[in-house]
Amino acid sequence: MSALALSVLLSFVSAVAYAGGAVVQERVADSCSGERFAPLRRPGWWAALGLNGLGGVLHVVALAFGPLSLVQPLGALTIVFALPLAALFVGRKAGATAWRGAVMATAGLAGLLALVGASDAGSLGPAQRTALALVTGGAIVALMVAARAAHRHPAVRSVLLATGAGAAFGMSSVFTKTVAVDWSAGAGLAGLPSLGVIAVLSAAGVFLSQSAYRDGGLAAPLATLTVVNPVLAAVVGIVLFGETFRHGTTGTVLALGCAVVTCGGLILLTTERLGGAADRKTPADTGHVPGARWPVDPSAPVLTSVDAEPAREGDDGDPRSLPDVPLCA
Repeated sequence: MSALALSVLLSFVSAVAYAGGAVVQERVADSCSGERFAPLRRPGWWAALGLNGLGGVLHVVALAFGPLSLVQPLGALTIVFALPLAALFVGRKAGATAWRGAVMATAGLAGLLALVGASDAGSLGPAQRTALALVTGGAIVALMVAARAAHRHPAVRSVLLATGAGAAFGMSSVFTKTVAVDWSAGAGLAGLPSLGVIAVLSAAGVFLSQSAYRDGGLAAPLATLTVVNPVLAAVVGIVLFGETFRHGTTGTVLALGCAVVTCGGLILLTTERLGGAADRKTPADTGHVPGARWPVDPSAPVLTSVDAEPAREGDDGDPRSLPDVPLCA
């Protein structure tokens, strides 16, 4: 088997593992709504973490055998596998709008990144790596602050957190590719600081994606993460690794068209999420009062305390102005 074919196969299996981890994470987060650290006590959360770890390892190996411009587009298959997995194992069926959005986002992303031309393997210098790590960390912190400010809008909050997760995963892939190139060139221990950055970014991506799934379900956060991750990696590849779009001006125009299609798919996914949230019933609709032990029938008569005698004119409604009344006749 050629190195290119092996890279494609590993990317496929990695996408399946990531999709399975996303589905399990979303289910655990949904069952632990309102409890911050409850998922850590659930075996399913650790199973999802293991699936994400497996997907990450396979992704690293795929990057070692194939170019960044090929491996990253195949990562878009995560959303393609996640929707049927959620319907099959969790019973959470996505609507027609979500499927159209998923297809549009995946097709546009695959087309966009397929137009990125391959280049010779290159690495980044220490100054470039430091600047890249600082800029990425600052952007992720800014997205977390914005998500915290949008706590009253779960859909917006989930998209912001998913964007941060996608940025973390995308930049982790960039550093991973850099370390793989260094090791292939016999750099030895020179890549240890980059390995630390990869570990931090991967952990941040896992926890940010967990929070995004808790607030926004599966479709919109996963679409956001799936789009941001490879697009950011492709931008870094173009700017820092010298990759360009194929076919000159025609390729650039086609790439812009693919970006529009991708954004359209993401909008469809987010719109369905917002519509679903609006259709949820409130406690008043279901007749359930927080703190009550059973539903309340709105049509039932309400028992109140015995009506007190109205305050006499001139008493200003002050109970202290009423005369003392003996409890017993």
